[in-house]
Amino acid sequence: MINRGNSSTGSALPQVRPAPLMTGGGLVVAGGILMLAGVLVGGVHVIMATRQWIREMDVPPSEAARLKLAQAKAAAQAGASAWQDGPAAATRSR
Repeated sequence: MINRGNSSTGSALPQVRPAPLMTGGGLVVAGGILMLAGVLVGGVHVIMATRQWIREMDVPPSEAARLKLAQAKAAAQAGASAWQDGPAAATRSR
């Protein structure tokens, strides 16, 4: 058995004072509240700026997406037609 100094204490756990732990816990809570407030303020700002940016666009995003989808469908149809008909169709159509 190894003698580790004060053998009169029967506990192997460290002795801690509650006041510093409560102060630390309070600081953690206060920091969490400040963090949430910062996230809230920043998030609201980003949302408002994005809404303003969308309002100032010439073409709304929904309409731009609709146009791009129509272009993609036309390109896919042209590609499929060219693949099925092959190079002979290009020379026949001239």
